[in-house]
Amino acid sequence: MQNENPVEETMPTAPEMEAQTGTQVGTPTSIPIEAPAEVSAEDSAETNEPGSDVPVAQETASVTDHSMVQSSTPTNDADFNSAVPTTSTIAAAAAAASTPTAVPSSVRIEVLLEECIKKNASDIHIQVGLPPILRIDGALQPIQNTPILTEDMVEKLVFSTLDSMQRETLSKDKEFDYSFSFGDVARFRVNAFNEKGNLAAAFRLIPTKMPTIDELGMPQVVSTFADFPRGLVLVTGPTGSGKSTTLAALINKINTEKSVHIVTIEDPIEFTHKSKRSVVVQREVHYDTFSFARALKSVLRQDPDVVLLGEMRDLETISSAITIAETGHLVFATLHTNSAAQSIDRMVDVFPAEQQPQIRSQLSAVLMAVCSQRLIPAIGGGRVVAAEIMIANSAVRSIIREGKTHQLDTTIQTGANEGMQTMDRTLAKLVQQGTITYDNAREYAVDMHEFERLVKGI
Repeated sequence: MQNENPVEETMPTAPEMEAQTGTQVGTPTSIPIEAPAEVSAEDSAETNEPGSDVPVAQETASVTDHSMVQSSTPTNDADFNSAVPTTSTIAAAAAAASTPTAVPSSVRIEVLLEECIKKNASDIHIQVGLPPILRIDGALQPIQNTPILTEDMVEKLVFSTLDSMQRETLSKDKEFDYSFSFGDVARFRVNAFNEKGNLAAAFRLIPTKMPTIDELGMPQVVSTFADFPRGLVLVTGPTGSGKSTTLAALINKINTEKSVHIVTIEDPIEFTHKSKRSVVVQREVHYDTFSFARALKSVLRQDPDVVLLGEMRDLETISSAITIAETGHLVFATLHTNSAAQSIDRMVDVFPAEQQPQIRSQLSAVLMAVCSQRLIPAIGGGRVVAAEIMIANSAVRSIIREGKTHQLDTTIQTGANEGMQTMDRTLAKLVQQGTITYDNAREYAVDMHEFERLVKGI
């Protein structure tokens, strides 16, 4: 009877296999593995600039460059034989798997931070699948000669700037704000977060040199905000518009000229102030206090003269800021709004409708000034600040109290002799001076027809 299994019919017996190959059946054949290539000291050493406060992780992570891995799946019959792993390819793969790959020196965190400072960039963006990217004069551009970042690379870069407690917070909350000093050269504010299941981060450069109002190019009237004995001063604008820098300049002016107690509540601390004539206390949310709200509740028991609130985020913080200003303290705060009128509406609208008349009345009494600013690319490189300034005179207070914030723009236009200026007038002036281009100015104009009229000098 014919065997129904052709494989069994042609399968050689064990003695036959031993006779053909000379190898005892059942004895494993050893695969020669080439010795792993030595990693140079330059590539494998963990660099850490002297004096840097950046904590660098001591453990060496094994990083695989996935961009170098090629698919071995055959695309057709002709390719099948070439796709079968040979002894040499298995040996090479085994050697690669057993050899830790050092992170290229071009993507060490110290190198990236130094490049950011050297190029005078405002931000570094780190994300899986992209090279490290800098924001220079408002435009994004990749750092030259750096590889595409893998998941392991990004984790190593971010974790090297975190302590163990911060790592736990980031793992639990999926996002985390923090800051750190890079030696005596600069500080960086960081938001680490997750995107598409991978870690990512945005680093903001904070110069260690404290700027002055004149150095920032702000209108001179802004420096008088530091002279107010009490009240609420708002600095507003979108993210990246220089609000923190303006506030730092005002706090530095007070610290240099007055003998007062200054308390700042920030998330995280950006500019660090050393006490000069004033006593400066800086509290960071998550480290020195659990929240803005809790810090604001206790600040009145700390004998402050000046309070800086990093951001008014909700009803509780806005209410506390107004109350602190009402009790005779000078309060500086920020909002992510685009104009003075919008800032007033934002503060009032977070409250229930039945409380809004009372809040308008309180706000009209304590508000001293609003500076709404933007950073605009300048001709020849760099960026220049453009600001809308509103000073709380009797007309402004009456408008706020009556809820007619749509009239604030007109009041600002007519208050030029008091130092007030609209955003459109500021932009038109910068265009006429040849500081910024007409096209860039148009992107930031509030009223296009008014802006064009001012540019033409009508």
